[in-house]
Amino acid sequence: MRDFWLSCGHHLLDRDNGGRLRVTDEFMKVYLARPELAPPPDACGVEHAVHAALLADPWRPLAAAEIDAIADADARENWRYMIVLRDHLAKHGTLEAAYAALVRDNVSLPPIFLDQLAHLILRNALDQCDDAYTLRAAELFFRPQRLAVHDGSLLAADQERIDGDGPAASPLAAMFGLPEHLELEVLSDSNAATYWERSDHFDLALDLTAGRRGLSALGTVIARWVKHLLDIDVTVEPLNELRDVALAWYVGLDSYGTKIGDALWHGAEMDEATRGRVVGLFRLTFRDTSIVIDRIAGEAIYLILAMAPDRVLRMKPQNLLTGLPVRRLEAAT
Repeated sequence: MRDFWLSCGHHLLDRDNGGRLRVTDEFMKVYLARPELAPPPDACGVEHAVHAALLADPWRPLAAAEIDAIADADARENWRYMIVLRDHLAKHGTLEAAYAALVRDNVSLPPIFLDQLAHLILRNALDQCDDAYTLRAAELFFRPQRLAVHDGSLLAADQERIDGDGPAASPLAAMFGLPEHLELEVLSDSNAATYWERSDHFDLALDLTAGRRGLSALGTVIARWVKHLLDIDVTVEPLNELRDVALAWYVGLDSYGTKIGDALWHGAEMDEATRGRVVGLFRLTFRDTSIVIDRIAGEAIYLILAMAPDRVLRMKPQNLLTGLPVRRLEAAT
């Protein structure tokens, strides 16, 4: 099976008997090498000492007073977050359990940490996947996307990849504001075989037009995510539109999807501007309906994905861990 997403560091992790990811010393040391934590030459002696001590033993207890003694305020903040994450990982044993607990307990950490954990968890959940569309759709879980309409198609391109100034090399690239030295392709059957060798470049756009393969692939990823983290079997079907339905239960897959769901729940009608912000609609069904709370039994569950007014899509896959109408959501812990 071809490898992909090497940059997430999954090779540095172990798996337990249940196939979940266990943190290793080597993995923690990669975190310590990140520019947010590696002290610059002019950093204070305390910061250098803390960094050296944790490189020698990533699990060494670190007193709050040691962090407080670091001269640089930004460095102090970064170290506080790092120790919260490290101790949380140590407490929960696996990345999957740690992620679920972060979401459930609303632990205060920058969103980038959730994105990094989602990246690794999906790399594990999709380990045997041989479909480039599914893997590209999974990128939406941990990397913001910029949306644009091109020739009647709704395309998603990696926001970090396309951010930049200057003239672009093609009309498609210009539409996304891509720097002239970068190229952009839309994932298609003709280039899908190249995904694995370029998976860490995040340079393929995905067609998310209703009725096409991109949204179907995203539904597949959603189902795999729920199964891997909650051990619940679901099917997820993309819909072309949401009209004249009894919205018994919904989950927003991002903050704007949640707002749209809230409005529909209270009887509001979607105007054209709001409808134009909807990226994807899905119907989720449970294979085992006995786990669904009584008042929702037999009802369809709708998932709503929408872009921000600046046409950026920031998916919140953690909402699927807390928002589904099931009797128990502790399976991931």
